[in-house]
Amino acid sequence: MSKTYTVGEFKARFSEALQAVEEGSTVAITYGRAKRTVAVLGPPPKAKKSPRKLGRHAGKFKARVAENWKLDDLSFLQS
Repeated sequence: MSKTYTVGEFKARFSEALQAVEEGSTVAITYGRAKRTVAVLGPPPKAKKSPRKLGRHAGKFKARVAENWKLDDLSFLQS
């Protein structure tokens, strides 16, 4: 949902406008008699999570755990 404010309304209702943006809405700010849109505020784009890089050894080795390998809790905590 989008809300539209004139510059004066925006100044008077700044907190309300920011609340709307936090909720995911966009806020348009208009200016002059023609109510020309001069700015649009919206939430920032969501960051894409890229897979974590392993560093300089990425893809150079493989690790495998044998099926019969066991480690009890006490041994794990002591190591």
